[in-house]
Amino acid sequence: MSSRFLHKPTTSLADLILQQIERLPKAFCVLIDTFEELERDIIENMSQLCPEVIISPIGPLFMMAKTTSSDIRGDISDSVNQCMEWLDSKDPSSVVYISFGTVAHVKQEQIEEIAHGLLNSGLSFLWVVRPPMEGLSLEPHVLPREIEENGMIVEWCPQERVLAHPAVACFLSHCGWNSTIEALSSGVPVVCLPQWGDQVTNAVYLVDVFKTGVRLGRGEADEKIVSREVVEEKLLEATVGEKAVELRENARRWKKEAETTVGYGGSSDKNFGEFVDKLVANIW
Repeated sequence: MSSRFLHKPTTSLADLILQQIERLPKAFCVLIDTFEELERDIIENMSQLCPEVIISPIGPLFMMAKTTSSDIRGDISDSVNQCMEWLDSKDPSSVVYISFGTVAHVKQEQIEEIAHGLLNSGLSFLWVVRPPMEGLSLEPHVLPREIEENGMIVEWCPQERVLAHPAVACFLSHCGWNSTIEALSSGVPVVCLPQWGDQVTNAVYLVDVFKTGVRLGRGEADEKIVSREVVEEKLLEATVGEKAVELRENARRWKKEAETTVGYGGSSDKNFGEFVDKLVANIW
């Protein structure tokens, strides 16, 4: 593991993952939301560890799903339209998209540093600020009022559509797996601020392996607040100059790979078809 990112030594999540791994031999097939071209070595290693189990990558699942905007509930469709119309008004590769998922909680102090770094960068932004999950004794995030004129703040947006929009230059993310694979498959560079669990590992891969990310933080275990100066520096690194061009070129290559793998005859398309055939054969 790269020393530039930090895991907590032990967590309940790690124990849960280990329990799931112990159960792998009981399955006949494990379907994974990834694709062979992205994680070939890891998939092959898993197959060697559990030779009696079919390890089948069938992702990116969000690209295989045949959902449309008509599936969106009526109570959020207005905010969706506002997000997309706002993005339509922006120049290509000019907007920073910010979202930390539904579970990860970034400290309020860090949120303020991000906001001021964003303001100092002069970049436009679309920031998803969700209320805390029910049952958790957490205060809602509060953003400095002065940043509002530079961007749009919402409680929810259609992330897949946002990442696919040409106005989006980069994604400031906690690096959860859904966000990671959606960014890769949409051709969008990531500014990585992982918190815990697999987010830290995902950030390592985005920066060091896939070459589509820049490191903003090293993980919750680092117990440090990233300053506004560093936030500004990393946002500009991901959006302006030679490094930004390199990141976007790498991200676009992964986007092309993702489109190919879910297309007719692609590796994920074949794997899913084979799984369905085996399932039907076992039933009948």
